Amino acid sequence: MPNKLAWPCYKGNVPKIVDPDQRRQAVAEAVFQVVARDGVEQASLRNVAVAAGLAIGSVRHYFTSAAEMTAFAMREIRDRVFLRVLEHAAEILDDPTINRRAATERLLAELLPLDAGRMQEAVLWLDFAAAARTRPELRAVAREQYEDTRALLTRVLAEAQQMGGLTDQTDVDAEAARLHALLDGLAMAAVLHPDRMRPDDMRAALHRHIDELAGGK
Repeated sequence: MPNKLAWPCYKGNVPKIVDPDQRRQAVAEAVFQVVARDGVEQASLRNVAVAAGLAIGSVRHYFTSAAEMTAFAMREIRDRVFLRVLEHAAEILDDPTINRRAATERLLAELLPLDAGRMQEAVLWLDFAAAARTRPELRAVAREQYEDTRALLTRVLAEAQQMGGLTDQTDVDAEAARLHALLDGLAMAAVLHPDRMRPDDMRAALHRHIDELAGGK
């Protein structure tokens, strides 16, 4: 039986319990909407609150400034991409019978805008990265992503070398830098010139590069 003394406290509407992570995700989605439509500079707390259908005070409860909010949204894009990459890495590690070369190519392809979802991420990332030149809070995220991607590519190539997929003479660090430049260049070309750099073009360029790395193995 409910406590009669406590019962009056619950008259009227019961306050809704809000999951903080879900609310931050919703705000990040609103940031993406504003950035895609109007650019990073328009991602103010007020504009994002309107896009999210929230009071500005609700946004301020989770982000004290537009700088903190946009940096969070930029990290969200980075984390989504790397989560998919890690899923491919786990697939390679968990299945000893897998075609490692094909699986590695699928892993690297996650860094390219090969479908509508990844294209949207690439467009947003390019907008954030351009803004990072003059915004320290975004520059830090861009640097983290750059270093994480380089480390990932270095590890992928080092493991391929250990498994015999690359020759012992392969300079892993130099090839990681070259592969990194290729992937970034393909992604940028696809964002800026989608009619000239199509998904099949990107897949073909990546496949040919891997063939060249493997030396025809």
